[in-house]
Amino acid sequence: MSGPRAPGYGRIMEPARLLAVSDLHIVYAENRAYVEQLRPDNPGDWLIVAGDVAELFADIEWALRLLSRRYARVIWAPGNHELWTPREDPVQLRGVARYEALVKLCRELGIATPEDPYLVWDGTGGPVTVAPLFTLYDYSFRVPQARSKEHSLELAYDAGVVCTDEMLLHPDPYPSREAWCAARVAETERRLEAREPGLPTVLVNHYPLVREPTDILRYPLFAQWCGTTRTRDWHRRFDAATVVYGHLHIPRSTVHDGVPFEEVSVGYPREWRRRGTPPRPRAILGSRVPAR
Repeated sequence: MSGPRAPGYGRIMEPARLLAVSDLHIVYAENRAYVEQLRPDNPGDWLIVAGDVAELFADIEWALRLLSRRYARVIWAPGNHELWTPREDPVQLRGVARYEALVKLCRELGIATPEDPYLVWDGTGGPVTVAPLFTLYDYSFRVPQARSKEHSLELAYDAGVVCTDEMLLHPDPYPSREAWCAARVAETERRLEAREPGLPTVLVNHYPLVREPTDILRYPLFAQWCGTTRTRDWHRRFDAATVVYGHLHIPRSTVHDGVPFEEVSVGYPREWRRRGTPPRPRAILGSRVPAR
């Protein structure tokens, strides 16, 4: 005679996966509802959140707390929107102080950040070192006709294509965003060079590490807010098995120098509605779910 059946008997459990998503932008009710219904298929699933959760500190906390309770591990890299200091936000920290407050929040929630020891994914497709990065940008992705950062910004203002960062993302105590970027790139290089040897990496950054993904932007002038040429060889130097990024709101899979690059944005409702529904978190390891 057979004994009692365990819960879930007869249901095939999918293997745990390393999933990734970005640009949740929960200020929009539809996107907030999307986050509310996100759940892992396997209790062992990890979730990478590659920035732009929200702008208000309380909204960021709400989303990250919810996700940290549902997924076995959450790994966060900041986007530009988390670093804004909107006038209506009771938390009026700027620049580095705001970033440090976000890191503190994540640590309280058990979420890994660019300031923490890198985690090793030992599931299907592993082991790999999962490295969340924070590099910012330095206007070096500017259009070829721009002679300098100043000229590039002048062209953008004349065309009416200006990132809100220019008003809300403060670099304090650095004198400029590009100075902060230089410091972040140097610190991140130091940490990547000191990582555990012998393992491939999954590099997670809000911005693409190479310029090529920005070539399809509707407004090429916007590329200057999308990364830095200082990271152009990181996928080769640091043994990337995959690079995960967002920011562009163009979810797709591309390959550069033989390395898969996964843009995992949800984006604004007006953008994802054109595709029908917001994209699900992308399986980076465990099983491959191609971009729509």
